[in-house]
Amino acid sequence: MTQTTNLEISNLNELINERINELEMKLIFQDDLLNTLNDIVTRQDKEIMKLWDANRLIKQSMQDIRSGSKDEAVDTPPPHY
Repeated sequence: MTQTTNLEISNLNELINERINELEMKLIFQDDLLNTLNDIVTRQDKEIMKLWDANRLIKQSMQDIRSGSKDEAVDTPPPHY
């Protein structure tokens, strides 16, 4: 009976070791995925900030154009005068 018990314990230990190895592999893949996703989010955040800056510059340019055209309309008499 001792041999049977030792064999069962040995099989159980082997199963536990296999399961631990599987879990370690899953953890490695998840850690890699997390790092990859973090890199993507960081890059996208930088891209979003650049787009916000570009949008702000476009809005400012549009306001400058509108202001300039209003000033010209007031200062310049129509061509028929």
